Amino acid sequence: MSETTRIAVTPGDGIGPEVVAESIRCLEALRERHGLALEWTRFPWPSHAWHQQHGEVMPDDALQQLRAFDAILLGALGDPGPMDDPDRYLLSDSVSLAPLLQMRKGFDQWVCERPARLLPGARQFLADERAKDIDMLVIRENSEGEYVGQGGRLRQGTAEEVATQMEVFTRRATDRIIRYGFEQARKRAETRAAEGKQRSFSILGGKTCESQVCIVTKRNALRYWGDMYSEAFAEIAKEYPDVATHHELVDAACMKFVQCPWHFDVVVASNLQGDILTDLAAVLSGGMGVAPSCNLNPDNPDMPSMFEPTHGSAPDIAGQGLADPTAMLFTTARMLDWLGRSDDKLKTAGQVLFDAVAADLAENGSTRRDTRAIGDAIIARLK
Repeated sequence: MSETTRIAVTPGDGIGPEVVAESIRCLEALRERHGLALEWTRFPWPSHAWHQQHGEVMPDDALQQLRAFDAILLGALGDPGPMDDPDRYLLSDSVSLAPLLQMRKGFDQWVCERPARLLPGARQFLADERAKDIDMLVIRENSEGEYVGQGGRLRQGTAEEVATQMEVFTRRATDRIIRYGFEQARKRAETRAAEGKQRSFSILGGKTCESQVCIVTKRNALRYWGDMYSEAFAEIAKEYPDVATHHELVDAACMKFVQCPWHFDVVVASNLQGDILTDLAAVLSGGMGVAPSCNLNPDNPDMPSMFEPTHGSAPDIAGQGLADPTAMLFTTARMLDWLGRSDDKLKTAGQVLFDAVAADLAENGSTRRDTRAIGDAIIARLK
């Protein structure tokens, strides 16, 4: 990483520009307060507006341009709204969301990491009081699997049309995502121990561990990659005898996320199954409006990682100044924490921003406010 950390800001569609604007305001306040060597460049792509003007969602050399940055901060992609305009310029999801897959694959952002923790002030959707103890990290394999993009359509538009969609799983990608899950489980246990908040997970023989990794598959129906995941999980688990292990089929995991989510610590899943589970976990932690998301390349510091909130472009409220920027700001805090691996000031700034957003959520979570008002309140805490 260079002396000055450089961020590519891609606001995107719908409410993306609105929530990103509040993140930039917070970054400006943090840069001034903490003397951060931080700068950013705004790109008008990928977006519907760029496609309408240029016939493509982003330029051919987009990845080459973004490669020069240390991180990418993305607002949202998809329907730009407003929904009451039937003549709005609207692309199919397969076109408007394609840049997400291009960036994840192009920069080998093989980890999609989404925390699910019910913070004070966030909406509790589950009636059970134990839902207050939800604290899990869902890790999604982000480079291959169901989203590898191999396949095609034959005799398109006819009654005999055939569509094929291939899944591709490699042992290398399987091993690295599972091992990453175990490493994160250990780190989470260490953090909880330092805070005096240990958890206990049972293993065979009546013993307990302070952390757990649950692997999710559908190996009863998708046996080939499911068995490979299971075998790799069993092998790698031998290196982490201090971490409890567990396996769930994805349908059972969805049920238990609702029934008893407090039983989970770290969850590792494939690209598609992890996509579904992380959205469900976001709701358990208060909804899409408070859920951050990270697309990480832990191996290569020369490749930018990408940070985006879990929510979409919300075309129903786009352009009205009503979007809640909380998820975007939590995502920005995680970006600073990630960049802070080699810059303590950035790491500190990330924690300061997280604390400010969490305090605002705790104090005002049940109050309806517009986008700017939430940004103003958090900036006041930062200053």
